[in-house]
Amino acid sequence: MATSHADDLAVQRKRLGQFAVDLDVEGKRHRLEELQSIAAEPDLWNDTDRAREITTELKRVEEDLARVDRLADRLDDLEVLDELAGEEDDASSAAEVAAGLQEVRAELDRLEVVTMLGGEHDEADAIVSIHAGEGGVDAMDWAQMLQRMYLRWAENRGYETEVYDQSYGEEAGLKSTTFEVRGPDAYGFLSVEHGVHRLVRISPFDAQSRRQTSFALVDVVPVLPEVDEEIDLPDEDIRVDVYRSSGPGGQSVNTTDSAVRVTHLPTGLVVSCQNEKSQHQNKAVAIRVLKVKLAELERQKRADQLEELRGGVQNVGFGSQIRSYVQHPYQMVKDLRSDHETGNVAAVLDGDLDELIEAELRRRVREAAEAETPTT
Repeated sequence: MATSHADDLAVQRKRLGQFAVDLDVEGKRHRLEELQSIAAEPDLWNDTDRAREITTELKRVEEDLARVDRLADRLDDLEVLDELAGEEDDASSAAEVAAGLQEVRAELDRLEVVTMLGGEHDEADAIVSIHAGEGGVDAMDWAQMLQRMYLRWAENRGYETEVYDQSYGEEAGLKSTTFEVRGPDAYGFLSVEHGVHRLVRISPFDAQSRRQTSFALVDVVPVLPEVDEEIDLPDEDIRVDVYRSSGPGGQSVNTTDSAVRVTHLPTGLVVSCQNEKSQHQNKAVAIRVLKVKLAELERQKRADQLEELRGGVQNVGFGSQIRSYVQHPYQMVKDLRSDHETGNVAAVLDGDLDELIEAELRRRVREAAEAETPTT
């Protein structure tokens, strides 16, 4: 007789119902109607900033609801198929239900991670900066490897990315880079990556093929729509330097002094942009990124964070890492906070970060729950 999966289906249905409550699905459905009405207004794009806010929120609400609705529909189909399999004693249909249940459980596990993102700015887009630390040319190569890893991760999730600045090393790699990641909960996920990352491998730059340990700092801040109104940048507080773009590029790169570096004198924060074609565009982007970083510093209100973000390369060395990537003498990536590890280093460096991110998010949730539990 075909195996019934009714009990398991009921469990997954209950899980989905709880997630619908946690994600405020009913509230989102009401908000969707409001956003659709606003988006239909003929004069919406008279105010481009407001229009961008509305359309971004609309897209995110639609995606959240579609995710829950797809799971509900899938469970409906599996329940019908399970009943038919039982009535007709159809083993192949029962196997199809089992396979479908496995997919539903995996999707619900991913949905559970989304419910862990309860931070103030977790839904925001993110600006990521990577700075090479100890390790010389290997560290610069490592910074470039990390940039590729995050860009591939974002691509796999369907997120948009834009690289604003890349400062190339003399021999190879990147001294630093800054890029934006746009998509639902981008900051919530990538905030987990903030910290020092350590690479151990046989150096491709060492003629004697010796093992090299390299470090890079990953800095992540949220993009806040209200930053322009909140952050005032008096002219006397900033220094603007213009220089020629470095590294590979098209016709407009390396030919004119269009790259812009903006220094915030009171804090020492430096932001560069060479991605756009004109000096004016690069300055506008650099000012925007600087405001985002200043807003984050204001929010954190901690001097040690300020020191870490100034230049981004202090103490980027032994003993400061949050995660280690080992390619020799064995293969392993281990997060030192969650203790999650994997032997598939190549997959991680190709953007397969979800398990590491999820493990750290779960650790944070457990830690917060323990902190709230009264001791007896």
